Formats: sequence, structure tokens, C-alpha cells
Amino acid sequence: MFADPQSITINAIANSLPRVAQGVNTATYSLADRSIQLLLSHQFTTSRARHTVRLNHKQLTADPYSTGSSFDASMSAYLVIDVPLLGYTQTVQKQVVDGLTLFTTTSTGANITKILGGES
Repeated sequence: MFADPQSITINAIANSLPRVAQGVNTATYSLADRSIQLLLSHQFTTSRARHTVRLNHKQLTADPYSTGSSFDASMSAYLVIDVPLLGYTQTVQKQVVDGLTLFTTTSTGANITKILGGES
């Protein structure tokens, strides 16, 4: 079980997210206003395991079409790790995930910036 609370840093601001829900193979950590939520979950079948880390974020945003109005905007970012139950050690699984996360963060996030810009 992960420690309670979890910390998520966004734009150099650390956010302490206490656990607000716990279930079988799932946990949710959230700010009280739900503007930042971390969801951890696992699904198991007879042949595969799927591990998901999901970060939900919402913010109040000025409406460019209506002066003085605003709306809630939201986004999510996921990391899904799908592995067979046989054939990959936890060490190799971690090495593959490390390769992916390094690809996205290398050169101060240049590759993730390109992905967010629609490059492929």
C-alpha cells in the first residue's frame, strides 16, 4: 500500500494528496476540492496484469468568448503498464517503464512537449 498522503508536484508546487478512497486493487488520493486527483489501479486476468497510474487535474479558466465568464477545464494523464503474468520479471518490467519515462523527460521534457504539440 502506498503511503498516505502522496505528493504530486505541478509547476514547482508540491501538492499533498490524502487517500480519499480505497478498494480492491485501487486507491484514490485527492485534494479536498478534487482539483488534483491521483488514481492507482490494477486489473488482473488469467494471463495479464494491467497497472494504471492516472493524474486528473482541473482548473478554473477564463472563457475567451464571454468577457468576465469562466469555466472548469480538466485534463488527465495516464501511464498504463500492461504485462503478461509470465515472461517478464519485475526488474525487466521496471527497465521498460524507465525507458519510456526517460524518453518523455529527456532534455527537460522536449519529447513530451513535441507529443503535446501533435508530433509523431
